[in-house]
Amino acid sequence: MRAALGLAAAAFALVAYEYLTLPDVRVLAKTNPVSTAFMDLRTAEAAREGRTLRKVHRWVPYSRISASLKRAVLVAEDSAFWDHEGVDMEQIRASIQAGWEQGREIRGASTITQQLAKNLYLSPSRDPLRKLRELIIARRLEAALPKTRIFEIYLNVIEWGDGIWGAEAAAQRYFGIPSASLNREQAALLAGAIINPRLLNPARPTRRLLRRQRIILGRMGQVALPAPTRATSEVAEPADTASTAILEAAPTIAEPGETEAPADAVPEDDALPAENPPATLESESPPA
Repeated sequence: MRAALGLAAAAFALVAYEYLTLPDVRVLAKTNPVSTAFMDLRTAEAAREGRTLRKVHRWVPYSRISASLKRAVLVAEDSAFWDHEGVDMEQIRASIQAGWEQGREIRGASTITQQLAKNLYLSPSRDPLRKLRELIIARRLEAALPKTRIFEIYLNVIEWGDGIWGAEAAAQRYFGIPSASLNREQAALLAGAIINPRLLNPARPTRRLLRRQRIILGRMGQVALPAPTRATSEVAEPADTASTAILEAAPTIAEPGETEAPADAVPEDDALPAENPPATLESESPPA
């Protein structure tokens, strides 16, 4: 009994320590991040390889990102985004059960909010303590920010290639157009590449990526979007986005062979979140 109480006390102390020492996310309500932990990680990795990683990143407001891309990303990464509070327990249970049955970890349990927490502040490590931090930060994000703001930040900082960050840089790099102009097919390719953005090139899709595109296109009509909120429209952009963003052509990443797949690849149907009934939300208002 004493041992159990001791373990419980230690676990409580650990959670309390992590909660008190993790970042305050409230600043994100009014400030756009110009860098993330993942950006810094990729820069450090490139330096160890003896190369300079060109950072391609430009912030755009939520209203200037294609509604098709928003829907495609929700289908590919978190179809229940509007309904959960940062952690989708149903997806976690399904992932654990599938992992137990198949004997390996199954992708798809991390929500968009969890992915944002990891990208902003953490690392891709699968260490349980890192996962605990991710869960706590995700709940903090949900408590401090509106859903549309969380989604806006995610779409602006997600990795979309070697040194390519965010929807605007990805749209310009792969299709030569602003993110506001992405059509359904282009959006589905970009969303499908998030699973492995440094290997899957939306401009030169493999059969695997084209299959993911078809799945995403088939589900996009089920996803609703809310109207933009003041929380997203009133956030000040960085004073000089051009100084931190280089929208020149980045080196093209070699595509894997058509029969190849990343070591941690999973079947496409497993990689996409389970289908959920579309959220009861207003259709997105057209950009002003």
